[in-house]
Amino acid sequence: MKLIKNWWTNEAVQYWLKFVGKTIFFFAVVVMLVYLYHYKNIQGGTFIYNEF
Repeated sequence: MKLIKNWWTNEAVQYWLKFVGKTIFFFAVVVMLVYLYHYKNIQGGTFIYNEF
């Protein structure tokens, strides 16, 4: 247990965990923005009001 605690409190490990976490978060934001931008025009994707 002490080995895990020492590993978790290591500054290098903390730096890389933050880096990987932020990278995954920002990648998800970019993917969501690209997904939403796909619906910007009427021809992009299935728009809910195309049937009316």
